[in-house]
Formats: sequence, structure tokens, C-alpha cells
Amino acid sequence: MSYFCNDDAAYRPPEARGPAVLTNLIPYYMLRKVRTVLAVVFFAAVTLLFLDFTGTAHAWLGWTARIQFLPALLALNVGVVLGLVVLTLVFGRVYCSVICPLGVFQDVVAWFARRRRCLRYKYSPALTWLRRAVLVVFVVALVAGFGSAAALLAPYSSYGRIASSFFAPVYAWGNNVLAYFAERMGSYAFYSTDVWLRSLPTFIVAAATLIVLVVLAWRGGRTYCNTICPVGTVLGFLARFSWFKPVIDTDKCIGCKRCARSCKASCIDVKRHAIDYSRCVACMDCLDNCSEGAVRYIHPRRRAPQKAAAGPAPAAPDAARRGFLTAAGLLASGLALRAQRKKVDGGLAVIEEKKVPRRGVPLVPAGAMSLRHFTQHCTACQLCVSVCPNGVLRPSADTGRLMQPEMSYERGYCRPECTKCGDVCPAGAIRPFTAADKSATQIGHAVWDRTNCVVLTDGVACGNCARHCPTGAITMVPSVPGNAASPKIPAVNVGRCIGCGACENLCPARPFSAIRVEGHEVHSEI
Repeated sequence: MSYFCNDDAAYRPPEARGPAVLTNLIPYYMLRKVRTVLAVVFFAAVTLLFLDFTGTAHAWLGWTARIQFLPALLALNVGVVLGLVVLTLVFGRVYCSVICPLGVFQDVVAWFARRRRCLRYKYSPALTWLRRAVLVVFVVALVAGFGSAAALLAPYSSYGRIASSFFAPVYAWGNNVLAYFAERMGSYAFYSTDVWLRSLPTFIVAAATLIVLVVLAWRGGRTYCNTICPVGTVLGFLARFSWFKPVIDTDKCIGCKRCARSCKASCIDVKRHAIDYSRCVACMDCLDNCSEGAVRYIHPRRRAPQKAAAGPAPAAPDAARRGFLTAAGLLASGLALRAQRKKVDGGLAVIEEKKVPRRGVPLVPAGAMSLRHFTQHCTACQLCVSVCPNGVLRPSADTGRLMQPEMSYERGYCRPECTKCGDVCPAGAIRPFTAADKSATQIGHAVWDRTNCVVLTDGVACGNCARHCPTGAITMVPSVPGNAASPKIPAVNVGRCIGCGACENLCPARPFSAIRVEGHEVHSEI
């Protein structure tokens, strides 16, 4: 019986192919299973970080985001970067096949495609010029401070946008269904959460990235990793010098091309018995598919003599299926539609939604230190956006900071006791901070607009902004100096305001609040 496909040649049990493995500790036919298990664990852990809106998972699994290559590099986490370099120099590009969530996601897509037709890949020469050009553009964008451009190519950030834009809403809707039924059973083990479109441009970018990845992975496996991904290019250079590599034993090889047809990286040239290690992601599929045990994962101390070329390899048929892409498109369209929810006051009047005010300087969280530092280090992975409990953080639609989070107070305000964004940021764009640090950091200041204040426009007493200001920076003073009986209007003590946005969020004026927060380029202590 065939081990992989019904149309495969006769299969010999792995034990019959001889020993030969990694330090003789793990049989070579187990390497692929070990790699698969580890990849599933890392993929599930990273994905859960973007799905868990409570922030609970980050206490246990946050390290899986901090060991991603680009966030660790931007955070100047020397230990992690050196660890990944050593890992690659020893085992090859296992980072791409185990740790990187975007790489594992492509393997999932390729697995579904492979169920249609097994062993369907073929060798293709490396597009070295394209890989290097993309890497140069990526590095230039990082150095020049164009974080948004670099974020378009960063693998971890790309997966983060996909997970937060597509997977997280489905997860939240499922949670809301459970909360609905639990509430009617008298249980409050679950609570409902809002599902809303935080940024249309970011959603469009995530959808385009998802479509490109699915098409490339469906048709060619790891095409994205080996032609576009800048992290893959860097690690591929190191992987050429790795200690352990898949090596073809020319004495055992019968030229069946099973290894090449199972290689998602399209890096095995059977005619020359050569493997392009800069593209090999150490997935071990070739080891598992070789019926003769001719491919071994070892340190190539000695090279077996190469056989003469056996002629051109036949082209594998195209196995792409439109149905999967159609389903993905329908899913994207469905998630893009927000549930229309009416807010009513006493069941009578519809309350108008607030609109985002035009700010001179964008607002970024307390741990960012300055707008420049935040822009240079942020990878736009959306992890802080996913975990923000008050709906304050959302991706920017500004061209210069596209997809990088910024703060806005239409749905909530930045509570002084919340430190979750600093706890989860893996790139150092938002550094960890305490509640005390946050209460003493001025990220912006409130500005009152008399043309929107209901005290002057509607002639009613208010004072919401002053009552809810956590620092006491707003006081109500007579609108007519010297006349204590005149309507009271807010006065802002800029020196005490920390820019939390409680005043802006709780202001009853619509569609624009009568008091808004202007950001500071550089944060300061009060």
C-alpha cells in the first residue's frame, strides 16, 4: 500500500531504508513528524496571540512573538537574533518551517492543494536578482524610516494583519454566540465583545496579501518565501553554511524525482543531484518521500560522485483550484461587513456615531516615547490593536504611517491602569511600562472647542469632561468672566493633562466632541 498517495510507486517501510540520521538520535523518517508537530505548536501559539482579546494568552505565549526575526531585530534583542543565527547555521532554515507563522500558513495552504494531487512540484532556478532587489528595498525602507513600506514585506507583520483582519473577527463572533447562550443560562463565563472594522486600508492590504499568499502557495508551495520574503533571503544566505543539510546519496538515488516533486521550495535539482540550500526550508518532505533512503539529513563531510545528467525533467501539471480562492474571497467579503448596531437613548432617540477629529499630531501609546521612535520600530503587526481592551488603538490610514497603530477615542479612552500594549509589543515600538509610568507620561493634551460644546450650543449644564478626568486637569469655570451665574465651560490645565482621552470619549457632543486630544511629538513626564 502506498504511504503518501495512491498513485505512488511501491513503498518500503522507513525501517527498511537504513539508519542515517541527525546524530543517530532521531530516525530520519521521524524528522518530518517532529518538525510538523513543532510547527503546529508555534503556529497555534502565535495565532492565539491575535485572537485572544482578553490578553490572557500573552502571559504564557508572548515569547513566541518576541522570537520572530524582524521584531527581535528592531527591539535590539541581541540574544534572540544571535540564537536564530546559530539555529540557522546548525540546522538550516528551520525558522521558516517551524517558527515563522507566515511560512507555516503557506504549508497549510500547500497541504490542501496537495490533497488534490500528490508530489506535484518541480525544480525551478532561483530568482536571485529578485530576492536581492526586494531585500535592498526592505533595508532601505527600514533605514529611511518608512516602516509602513517595510511592513508590507515583513512575514510576521503580514501574518499578523491577516490574523487580526480575518481570523480574529470569526473568533470574536464565536465568542459572542457563546456569551449569548451563557447569559440566558445565568452564566457569565463569557462576555460579548465588539467586532468592527478598525481600518479599511489595512483590511484591503491584508486581503491582498492573503490572496497573493494563497495563490502562490497553492500553485508553488514556498514561492513567496524564496522569491519575496526578505527574512527568508537573509536566512537563506546563512543556511548555505549550515552544519546539517539534506544530502542526496548518489549511490542510492535512482532518479525517480520523488524528492523534487515533493519539495515545496522547488530547490532540488535531481539531474545534478544538487540542493539549493539558500531556498531549502528544512521541511524534511524529501526525506519522507524518498523510497530508497537516498536523501539524508546529515553534515556533508564527503560528497558522493555525481551522476551524468539524465535529460530535462518533465513539467508537472498545474494543480491550482479556483474553488479555494472563491471561498477565501467570500470569507473576506463576509468579514468586511460590519454588523450595523443602533445605539438608543432610553429606547427613543438614535445616538449619532462620533467621528474622528483631525489631529495635528497623531497619538501613540505611553511606552512609545516619541512619534519618531514608534514609527521607526513598529512593524504594523496589529498585535497591540488586537489586545487593546478599549478599542483605542487602530491602524492608521495616513500614507506615511499606513497600518501602524494610532490612538483615537471614539469607542473608548486609554485607561490609566491598562498597560497591555506595552506588554505585548515584540519590536520595542511600545516599551513595557507600569501604570504609574503611564499616569506620569504626557502623550498629548486636551483642547476645548467652544463651537461644539453643548453648554453653549444647547444651553444645558454638562461638565462630563471635568467629572471623568483622572488627573483633575479640567475644571469648570464661568463662561463669562466675573459672572458666577453664567454657564460653566471647561478649562484645561495643560500641565496636568496626560492625553488619556476620557474627556473626548465621554463628551456628549456629536458628531465631533467639544474637547479633543492633540498628540505630542515627544512624550514628557508631568
